[in-house]
Amino acid sequence: MRKLLAIAFICLLVSCGRKKTVDADDDMLAAASEHPGEWLTHGLDYHEDRYSLLTQINKENVNTLGLAWVASLESKRGLEATPLIADGIMYLTGVWSIVYAIDASNGKIIWKYDPKVPPKHAEKLCCDIVNRGVALYKGKIYSGTLDGRLIALDAATGSLQWEVMTVDTTKPYSITGAPRVVDGKVIIGNGGAEFGVRGYVSAYDPETGKLVWRFYTVPGNPAEPFENKAMETAAKTWAGEWWKYGGGGTVWDAMAYDPELKMLYVGTGNGSPWNRKYRSDGKGDNLYISSIIALNPSNGELIWYYQTTPGDSWDFTAAQHIILADIEIKGQKRKVLMQAPKNGFFYVLDRTNGKLISGDPFVYTNWAKKIDEGTGRPIEEEGVHYETVNTDISPNFNGGHNWHPMAYNPKLNLVYIPARENASNYGQDLEWKYNEKGFGTGNGWNLAMGSNPAVPTKTDTATKKFPRGMLIAWNPVLRKEVWRVPQTADWNGGVLATASDLVFQGTAEGNFIAYDGSNGKELWKINLGGGIIAPPVSYMLNGKQYLSVAAGWGGGYGMKKKYVPIQTGRVFSFVLNGNGKMPAFNKATSSAIPPATFTATATEVKHGDELFNRYCGTCHVLNEGGGGLAPDLAYSVRPTNAEGFKAIVHDGGFLPLGMPKFGDRLSEKDVEDIRKFILTKAREQKQVPKEDTKYRKEDEQ
Repeated sequence: MRKLLAIAFICLLVSCGRKKTVDADDDMLAAASEHPGEWLTHGLDYHEDRYSLLTQINKENVNTLGLAWVASLESKRGLEATPLIADGIMYLTGVWSIVYAIDASNGKIIWKYDPKVPPKHAEKLCCDIVNRGVALYKGKIYSGTLDGRLIALDAATGSLQWEVMTVDTTKPYSITGAPRVVDGKVIIGNGGAEFGVRGYVSAYDPETGKLVWRFYTVPGNPAEPFENKAMETAAKTWAGEWWKYGGGGTVWDAMAYDPELKMLYVGTGNGSPWNRKYRSDGKGDNLYISSIIALNPSNGELIWYYQTTPGDSWDFTAAQHIILADIEIKGQKRKVLMQAPKNGFFYVLDRTNGKLISGDPFVYTNWAKKIDEGTGRPIEEEGVHYETVNTDISPNFNGGHNWHPMAYNPKLNLVYIPARENASNYGQDLEWKYNEKGFGTGNGWNLAMGSNPAVPTKTDTATKKFPRGMLIAWNPVLRKEVWRVPQTADWNGGVLATASDLVFQGTAEGNFIAYDGSNGKELWKINLGGGIIAPPVSYMLNGKQYLSVAAGWGGGYGMKKKYVPIQTGRVFSFVLNGNGKMPAFNKATSSAIPPATFTATATEVKHGDELFNRYCGTCHVLNEGGGGLAPDLAYSVRPTNAEGFKAIVHDGGFLPLGMPKFGDRLSEKDVEDIRKFILTKAREQKQVPKEDTKYRKEDEQ
């Protein structure tokens, strides 16, 4: 019944006497569904179902949607934020953790706050200089910053009220996720497991920024007292000297809250390093990585946990979107928690106790046969731990579903998943050694993953058709897919569902699409120029229902690959019969390998190859047709000039753009060998366009 009263409240949006939503307190946030014309919390309400009760836009008129306004955020990097809307103002974050307040009726920027994240911190990020949004509470806006701060801003003016550093700045921590406000506290997690940190989630006083409690997700050094009973229990599932490598389990995205049960649900990330052979001597479940944990929000104590991937070695995080719902299963009303984490299985848990109700593959999986309904554990296939075999694993580290939010329509009982099918070869790096600065061997992160020629290679022919994307409608009671929309790209935007049984999603090709939620039929589409990864939102203002989405291509995937030209990051808002003018979009330009004169020895090229894979390959590709946010360096003019290349790579010339300064770890000779390797690889390109072309310009960064 929680949402069936929805439409009656729309007329109250501007009524006299009620408190302003910008001053939202605990009661108002708990009753966010009673304010369907606004978007007060990250997932629309505490259940995080992203199901808007607005119905002015419906199946009959959705094809008349037109542009209402567009706001430029003046960047060319990834936009992942879910906007909040309260009292006619939209609040969201852009790149470098910049916070914006925008007039939700016309797109004019009211204020913006730049927390001045040091550009050098970009090298401590796995996946672009992104941020997923803010929290609203009692006249303040709360946001996390890439360098680990939690900040509180005055919602009216954007002035800083307080800020607190939430992480150890000597470690490669970061924050990209949106904070939540529950039980009168601001909750924030962090990232950095790929580089080697110990994960945790923290609660802060919203008025002062004082730390109230902190729950670590993995145990620390057993020579020191454990913080609580949960850590003592967890330590029994680890081996070796895990604490030296961080352990991982970072809380970088998913949270949900049940105010009646007084439980805060949190999704945790992968182990650090990925390879359990090094992380934990190849032993143990390694609690509480890749888990869903239920915490008491008043004190941070663990109530229950469910581990989706025990002993995870594949970056199968459980930090993906969590949805709470009350669903009838086998004739009984159940309070459930639903998640589609990276590992490819869709989970339905009893959220009162964490017990498994069902777990079923929603995409192709070959690492586990099924989820045992008695134990709740996956039954693994043979040979999937890569200390014993080099093997193609599906899904891979990008996941069957990543951070892009799902949505749930309780009327149709369908969960809409922005899913993908993919595979990667996993192997053990025999030479791995932990580097506390975050740059180990292999591809630059502390993964302990690489090629092991001493063990056999296992292939899976089914994965040859991957990668590919799809939007899936999943019935959690029938435990099966109801419909899917195939997609060419495998990195598409988050999802919004509405009470008109519509589903909205943006795609990597820049299309913003409305689907019939019951069958997946496309009902409306408009192209926004560049790739879309953020989720849409909907709100009501001055009698009109708006539909808004931030469009800005990026994220870890987007660093290396794109499907359409990179555009300026923008927020687009649509209304019925809108007649706003679309901005001009960047056009695609052909690329050719620029001419270069150089000489290189085999030793120099080999050395450059090793260094490129360690320091450059995390973001850049070679000979793959153009790259993504980071250029394909084979097509870049930069390596053709030795001094210019040194100025960028060694001296930090592009540091303000997030390109690291490597002079503290690479000599000038190292940089020159990397340059010669790039130029050598560029000459391996077989086909060079003969027509007039333009070389790749790095100003797209």
